[in-house]
Amino acid sequence: MVSQPRPAVIEKSPFYEFSEKNGLVVDYKPLIRVVGVTLKEFRAQRTEILDHTTMIFSSRTTIDSFFHICEEARITVPETMKYICNTEAVALYLQKYIVYRKRKISFADGTFNSLLELIVKHKDEKFMLALTEPFKPELPDTLSKLKLKVSPVVFARTVAADMTDMNPADYDIIALYSPNDVKALTEKFDVNALPVVATFGEATLRAAKDAGLKVKASAPSPEAPSMVKALDIYCTKLAEGVDVADAEVKDDTAKEEFIKAQQSKLQKKTRTRAPKKNL
Repeated sequence: MVSQPRPAVIEKSPFYEFSEKNGLVVDYKPLIRVVGVTLKEFRAQRTEILDHTTMIFSSRTTIDSFFHICEEARITVPETMKYICNTEAVALYLQKYIVYRKRKISFADGTFNSLLELIVKHKDEKFMLALTEPFKPELPDTLSKLKLKVSPVVFARTVAADMTDMNPADYDIIALYSPNDVKALTEKFDVNALPVVATFGEATLRAAKDAGLKVKASAPSPEAPSMVKALDIYCTKLAEGVDVADAEVKDDTAKEEFIKAQQSKLQKKTRTRAPKKNL
């Protein structure tokens, strides 16, 4: 079972080739859904949109919610507003609401480091970080640590989907894509009654391990850059009679070094030279 919406064209999904190769049936059942906050919920956060010069988006849902809030509150977003997105796909989605101009819109490659580096390049802006609750505190905490002017604001919330027709015993493995998937699954079902799982992303892996789930496949990694590849490797090992060990969480020391490098870069830019003394 894959915790994602069913593809519009099933034959074009990477899971189609995987299922054909391994003789498997793949079901698609989203475990969560994301809903935008109300105007009342937004106002309760006591943050003014027009006090900021740059929006940071990481999902289409937060973009929809942001412009819906602006419309409902009768806020006219100035043409000078800039936008930073975590991927090109999210950036292109802005065309639904504004004229796409490269000088106003920047996007990263989907990684934490790439997004952080992009934000640091615009260090003099006043940022509003659009979040979906619950969220990982990593980015807000890092931006605070770097002493950037940023307001984290929740524009959407994640809620559990209807799972009344789901029976975990029907599946040999469940593919999970977010910590919210893990939370929804373990709140609905007894962990001991669940099959093994595959996870995508470090945060999802950590959440699954903390919840007591047996994680037998994990992506991305050098050998498995995608969920499909991780599942393919797992199924191949099972077919060969190989005992598959549980996936383990690895500390990302490179990320910590990258954050320190960004701190150093900002300090060098803001450091002023002491005036020379006359001898």
